[in-house]
Amino acid sequence: MTPRSTPPRPLLHDHNARLYLTAVIVSGFGTSALWLASGVWVKDLTGSNGLAALCMLTMWTPTLAGPVLGTLADRTRRKPLLIGANLLLATLLLTLVTVDSPNTVWLLFTVLFVYGATGVVHDAAESALVATAVDHTLLGDFNGLRMSAAEGMKLLAPLAGAGLYAAYGGPAVALLDAATFLAAAALYTRLRVREPAPHSEPQPPDLTWRARTTEGARHLWRHPRLRPLVLAGGTAMLFAGLNGALIYAVVDALGHSPAYTGVLYAVQGAGSLTVGLLSGPALRRLGERRFAAYGIALTAVAAGLRAIPADPLALACSAAIGLGLPCVLITVLTAVQRETPNALLGRTVATANTLVFAPNVLGLAAGAALVELVGLRLLLPVLTVLWLTTALPLLHTPASADRTASRSASDANPA
Repeated sequence: MTPRSTPPRPLLHDHNARLYLTAVIVSGFGTSALWLASGVWVKDLTGSNGLAALCMLTMWTPTLAGPVLGTLADRTRRKPLLIGANLLLATLLLTLVTVDSPNTVWLLFTVLFVYGATGVVHDAAESALVATAVDHTLLGDFNGLRMSAAEGMKLLAPLAGAGLYAAYGGPAVALLDAATFLAAAALYTRLRVREPAPHSEPQPPDLTWRARTTEGARHLWRHPRLRPLVLAGGTAMLFAGLNGALIYAVVDALGHSPAYTGVLYAVQGAGSLTVGLLSGPALRRLGERRFAAYGIALTAVAAGLRAIPADPLALACSAAIGLGLPCVLITVLTAVQRETPNALLGRTVATANTLVFAPNVLGLAAGAALVELVGLRLLLPVLTVLWLTTALPLLHTPASADRTASRSASDANPA
């Protein structure tokens, strides 16, 4: 371990960090279970691969309104906002017990849409609060462990969700998810944070709501380190969305039932858990841009190899995607937290999430349409070539810029 590396153990001694990570694990378990079950649920009720893929599209669509929704995180105390968001989702999920036929599928899509919108606000508030509540020397490692906690739920949650769905149906999975949000709300009440009133922050008196909303976008565009990372992340996630929409077709090609997606997501979660544990030291050794570029390249190659219908290869590709894709997400979030003032952090995080994840919505929509028209053996290799081009600009970054990007995770938030 180099002197500059911050080991995970001290992070777990931080009271707020432990609570955050526990809440992520608890609520992430329910979210991962519902994410899988919702697609299988719709597939079973309607028989349509396209409608099943639209479940993910519905959840991702609210990221398009990220700058507006993120403003709430800067205009409201963040701890009460996190508690309220979890209680809202717990209540909404209870309505899904009535979904039992194709005529009631619209209710599932409605709840998934609100689920996604609330998640945008929640993530912006949480990321902003983390930057001030968790020791800034642990910030880079915290984001890696948070990714491990969230994505690592794919080790257990999809299998548990698939099993619960097979035994008791979709409503049982919705009730499980509601219970996890109630538990997360209770955990957030125990955070030890001191938040100034949002309106106490100095603001230009003539700044309009529209100007306040777009401040995050202006900050990202003008910042020489954040702009290329966010652009690369958005392009990578465009292709990730297209790849994600093909998952049911991949399972069909393997000759399995839709529930087999739970196995693939569990293996992918194992890869994500691993890279999250290693991301702190990797970011410091490789630098932000190379770390993100290597992850993108690994993901692209793994997606292309899914065109070969073989179970061992499909499992290996899922693990590789789990290892590669989180690299760019961890990099973008850590860089934004380091380089953004606290008063602007909610909007900037939400705007960055929009720019990174909104293309995922377009990819999901394109995938939902193409999956019925184009064969996997043609679509996936083309996707790989296009995806690999996303990593090239990051690999050609001047060495001086990469050395600047590889500074220790102890870099403090400018606030």
